[in-house]
Amino acid sequence: MDRNELNKQINDLVLNMAKDPQNTDNYHKLSELYLQLEDYDKVMSVLESLLAIKPNDVQALVGMGTMWFYEKDFRKSLAYYNKALEVNPKNYLIYYNMGNVFAEWKNFPKALFYYNRAIDLNSTNPEIYNAIALLYQDNEDYIEAKAYYEKALSLDPENLTALVDMGNVCFKLYDYETALELYKKVFVLNPDNKIVAICIGNTLTLMKEREKAYNYFEKALKMEGNNYKAYICYAISLSEFGEYDMAVGMYKKAVDVQPKEINAQVLLANLYTNFNQLDLAMDLYKEAIRLKPNSSKTYMLLGNAHYLKGEIEQAIASYRASINISPENDEYRLVYTQILDEYIDKKRNGEAV
Repeated sequence: MDRNELNKQINDLVLNMAKDPQNTDNYHKLSELYLQLEDYDKVMSVLESLLAIKPNDVQALVGMGTMWFYEKDFRKSLAYYNKALEVNPKNYLIYYNMGNVFAEWKNFPKALFYYNRAIDLNSTNPEIYNAIALLYQDNEDYIEAKAYYEKALSLDPENLTALVDMGNVCFKLYDYETALELYKKVFVLNPDNKIVAICIGNTLTLMKEREKAYNYFEKALKMEGNNYKAYICYAISLSEFGEYDMAVGMYKKAVDVQPKEINAQVLLANLYTNFNQLDLAMDLYKEAIRLKPNSSKTYMLLGNAHYLKGEIEQAIASYRASINISPENDEYRLVYTQILDEYIDKKRNGEAV
């Protein structure tokens, strides 16, 4: 339905509501039309008007909860879901949505509880199993995540979300052949999927299939959408196969696409560091720190470059900045302590530092 037709239907509904303001079906229909237009403020306005007429309308309560979820106000979202649950404690969708809220809060036990309650009420919905799988995946329990993705795919073999995410899990488990098989299934179903083309390229890189990997990165670059991630992954692949000059060029293209993002700059700096081009590396690390001053990892990498160049005091200063940002990082603290102790010992012995 095009925008003009949507607007016509909206105008007709508004007139009908003026004639019969107590007809709740019209409110539901109007909110759905605004949702198609992605006018979320008007969706919420309509649902609030509906709840003023019928405070226990479960669909409206769930709709308001979902709107606040999209707005990332999870407390308000949960409040509406709880009201809906009081009205209808047998609605699986409410439990599923509450699971999503707790998943956003990284509360694994409660999220799992509500997802399992949703399964008790609707055991054939693949999206619930997808959600549980993603929950385990976020907690790096990839074996359990894979089992739930398999369940989702047994219910819906062409579920793109499950195919991609299970591919990602297999990738994490170093099962590259299965990951590739799953990604290619998605690519057949959706040949314009840029992210999946990149995933296939990454997988083929680790399987040492150079030309095939490059082919998929080239496909990704020709698709619509931002090429930042494609350039970075292509650069990593080129580095893996020893084509370092081309990798540098690809990282630079990524920086040109999104100059305020630091990932490409840091990775290019790492490549320069590996080839002892430390001045070039440090310039990039410093630019990355300027763009993102709270990146403890970048300070650590800058410290490493200073250390390799023999600039121990500058290295210590960078390491100190890193642990000031991430004091809980034992690895960073250990590096700082070791270099500092080494520096103090040389000072005491009168050695040049």
